[in-house]
Amino acid sequence: MARWIELGEGVFARRYEHLDQTLGLVVGAERCLVVDTGGDEVQGAEFAAIREISTLPWLVVLTHAHFDHHFGTKPFLPCPVWAHERCEAAMGADRDEWVETFHREHKHVLAERLVEAELVPPTHTLTAEVTLDLGGRIVTLLHPGPGHTDHDVAVDVPSAGVLFAGDLVEQGAPPEVGHPTDWPRAVDRLLARGPGTIVPGHGEPVDAAFVRRQLVRRS
Repeated sequence: MARWIELGEGVFARRYEHLDQTLGLVVGAERCLVVDTGGDEVQGAEFAAIREISTLPWLVVLTHAHFDHHFGTKPFLPCPVWAHERCEAAMGADRDEWVETFHREHKHVLAERLVEAELVPPTHTLTAEVTLDLGGRIVTLLHPGPGHTDHDVAVDVPSAGVLFAGDLVEQGAPPEVGHPTDWPRAVDRLLARGPGTIVPGHGEPVDAAFVRRQLVRRS
């Protein structure tokens, strides 16, 4: 099951029960930006049905290389695919682990879907920050430093006061922090941009106060 949440004019989150995952969509006047594509091509194709919201050409940004954020990219092609410059080297590294996990949990269909998914590398990369014009709407892709991974990318939509944080923030559970000494600084950099709504990679959208509490609990 999946559902849309409208976060502001032309800014949406797509919520999934599976893995409590949250994907994103930002619509401008000339193109739209897809934030992560899901964990396999079936989920990606379902998410690509965003044509119910916008018929504009799309770009994709991957927040990081964990399987559930990028193996759904193929149904969106051809299109530009943005990620951090270190993302491609890490893509696919967790596929076998999750195939085994799904089989162990008797989720054999999910395991096969992951096995069959094509790994699509980024076509465009950033080191620290890049600004994209979607047509009357500016979005910023930024790497705030190591945190969940060493290649996290967040998406700031200042016109709507919304920031997509990837797995640097989680709502339903504590975030998995691969770089514990660096993660607080990375999250502080996101908060410094002043978002009213922060969209985690897993869980419901939250506000800055929630994220500050999460920082305190992990400190």
